[in-house]
Amino acid sequence: MQMKKYAAEAIGTFWLTFAGCGSAVIAAGFPQVGIGLLGVSLAFGLTVLTMAYAVGHISGGHFNPAVTIGLAAGGRFPAGQIPGYVVAQVVGGITAAGLLYVIASGAPGFDLAGGFASNGYAEHSPGKYSLGAAFVTEFALTAVFLFVIFGATSKRAPAGFAPLAIGLALTLIHLVSIPVTNTSVNPARSTGPALFVGGWALSQLWLFWVAPIAGAIFGGLLYRWLDDER
Repeated sequence: MQMKKYAAEAIGTFWLTFAGCGSAVIAAGFPQVGIGLLGVSLAFGLTVLTMAYAVGHISGGHFNPAVTIGLAAGGRFPAGQIPGYVVAQVVGGITAAGLLYVIASGAPGFDLAGGFASNGYAEHSPGKYSLGAAFVTEFALTAVFLFVIFGATSKRAPAGFAPLAIGLALTLIHLVSIPVTNTSVNPARSTGPALFVGGWALSQLWLFWVAPIAGAIFGGLLYRWLDDER
């Protein structure tokens, strides 16, 4: 049963990374029919929404190491299962980036120097935002994301609507933060593309582990204080 949970997390994170980053790499700026910032934001939200309905009943539908750790901090997930979930999520993210690379590299003029949807700060931020601004953005938005997840999955929340609230929250997060960091709030999503880009993307990857996880823990603890329902 545990292996099925890991498989569900890997598949869900694969879809989030492949479809979300794929929308940015392949479709965002495509001539005449590019989907732009709004389209990419919606794509990321839809990945979580669709996979939460598809496999959420198997694994809980985390698809994100920060979510797993934040849920544990808030008392909604056993800490002993964190390592297995995180490994599965990272494997899913890396596999997705690999498939995306195979597809994207088939286009003339493809170049990893374009960023390959990697997350970054300073000169590698889409809007050239500083390290401090990037850290605060990732911390705060991940904390809010966990807050929404806790509330939407509460036993007192309307049944069956959690994936909608969570997916729309992730869409809003991207609408705010794509210009700042290209939006992570998910270390597994950040790791996959960074491994292919290498160089600067790997050297800045630490922030997209530390800030989302710290924000998730804060969000989980805050919600636990606000509403002690487990």
